[in-house]
Amino acid sequence: MTTPAVCKPQKSYLRIQYQSLLPNVVKKTFLKAEWRKLAMANYSIDKKILDKYLPYKTEHDLWNATCYVSLVGFMFLNTRVKGFRIPFHTNFEEVNLRFYVRYNQGGTWKRGVVFIKEIVPKPALTFVANTFYGENYETLPMRHQWETTKDSVRVEYSWKSLRWNSFQLSARANTSSIREGSEEEFITEHYWGYTRINDNKTSEYGVEHPRWLVYTTKDYSIDVDFGAIYGKEFDFLKKEKPVSVFLAEGSEIIVKQGTMI
Repeated sequence: MTTPAVCKPQKSYLRIQYQSLLPNVVKKTFLKAEWRKLAMANYSIDKKILDKYLPYKTEHDLWNATCYVSLVGFMFLNTRVKGFRIPFHTNFEEVNLRFYVRYNQGGTWKRGVVFIKEIVPKPALTFVANTFYGENYETLPMRHQWETTKDSVRVEYSWKSLRWNSFQLSARANTSSIREGSEEEFITEHYWGYTRINDNKTSEYGVEHPRWLVYTTKDYSIDVDFGAIYGKEFDFLKKEKPVSVFLAEGSEIIVKQGTMI
C-alpha cells in the first residue's frame, strides 16, 4: 500500500453560503478536516425510490432532468472535532451513498445532500454522527490504496460487509478546474447536509470548501453488493453502469453545527 504525500490546499475562499442567507446567525464549527481523493460514481435513479428518504421541507434536486444517486469514497485527513484531534480518529476512510436535494428558505434555494448510509472504520465516529446529527453511519472494516506516478493516479476504497466490496478508479495525473454548469459542478457543489429526523423534522448543517479540481478518469471498477449494504431497492445498481465516474482532489473542509427545520 503506497500513500503519497497529500498536496497542500489551495489558497482559495471558502463558500460560506449560509452566512449570506442567515446574516444574523453565526453557526459554530463542529468539525474541520481535509477530504481527499474523492472517487465519485454517479447513477441515474427513479426519484420515487428515494422518496421515503426525502427529509421534511426538501425536494429532489435534478440535473438536466436526471435524478442522481452517488457512490463516494474518500479519505478524511487531519480531522479535528471542536478543535481537538481525537487519537486514532484523525485519518480514516469513508464511503457513502447519497442523493441530492434542495430547500427553499425565504425564497432562496439551498442545495444539499442526503446520505442513505455512510460507512467508516471507527465506532466512535459512528456514535458521534448518529447521536449528534441523526445520520445513518455504520462501522465496518475498511482499507484504501493510493498510487501516484508521473502519468496517472489510482485510488481504491474497500469495505467489508458480508464480503469485501471495492471502488477502484485510475485517472490522468493532471488536474483541471470544474466547468461552470457542468455535471461535476452539480455533484460536488451542494453545500448543505439534510437528514430526515421524522415526518415533521429535518436536521440541516452547512459545509464549507473551495471549488475542487478534478482528474480525467481513465478506467474504473466497482464491485459492490448494493442490495445487501444499502437495501434491496438499490440492488439494481450492481448491474447498472454509472452515468459518470470522476475523481476530485478535495480540500480542507469545515462542517458547521446543525439546526432543525
